[in-house]
Amino acid sequence: MTTTQLILLQVLNTGVTMGILMLVAIGLGIIYGLMDVINLAHGEFLMLGAYGWVIARLAGFEGWAGLIVAPVVVGLVGFAFERGLFRFLYRRPLDSLLATWGVSLILVQAARIVFGPAPQAVPTPLEGAVELFGMPYGRYRLFVLAVSVVVISVTLAVFRYPTFGLKTRAVFQDAEMAKCLGIRAPRIYSTAFVIGAALAGLAGALVAPMLTVAPDMGGNFLVQSFLVVIVGGAGSLVGVVGGAGVIGGIQGTISYFSSSVLAQVITLTLAIIVVRVRPRGIFTRK
Repeated sequence: MTTTQLILLQVLNTGVTMGILMLVAIGLGIIYGLMDVINLAHGEFLMLGAYGWVIARLAGFEGWAGLIVAPVVVGLVGFAFERGLFRFLYRRPLDSLLATWGVSLILVQAARIVFGPAPQAVPTPLEGAVELFGMPYGRYRLFVLAVSVVVISVTLAVFRYPTFGLKTRAVFQDAEMAKCLGIRAPRIYSTAFVIGAALAGLAGALVAPMLTVAPDMGGNFLVQSFLVVIVGGAGSLVGVVGGAGVIGGIQGTISYFSSSVLAQVITLTLAIIVVRVRPRGIFTRK
């Protein structure tokens, strides 16, 4: 394999990692960064999305059905928790920390009861590879990269340009004033929370064919997502995307040339430095 092919392979693999991380982190950024809810159950939303393939198979659906079932099911689960629990915890970060930790434990144990504790393999829905500069690269990984770019772009546009985006930013900045202007804040909160949960579910469904699906798989993604939000900036979705690029790029590059352990050490060190020097994140204005 030539140097050009090795560089291209690393760029593509890092891009796939960054895409998945952006999907998870932007959902966390909506819930944590904009609502002040420290959602420790966000990794379990990803885990449920990964089991979307299993749910679709049990329901008799084949092919790409799992990719559609996952965000829908996780969005509904997120809506149920938001209406039943999380709506009482907005702007109460310490209370939400304890409550969402409990939700996380419940979801993990529920997955163990329903699906069993053993890891499960999900078959790749898109077989084969394409030739890039004389190098074969998996079709499904390219599909994941393309879907991540499209979904992230659409999410950023929805939260910025349409009427929903304007109302959402108004509620997040000053909920009481937004209510005085006639904006239905509870509906905005519910919709934003469901979108954040569904994005995590979609990320889980996308990553499932590349990993083994297990009840405790969400923990690692949760930690990385919090690092992304800390580095990029909790109050900006664009900052979250930028943070995912930084964290994903560092982890992918360091893991390739050295080891994943060193990559985690470097990203944790970076997060500590950012908290000290730029508490609001490197992509958020002071």
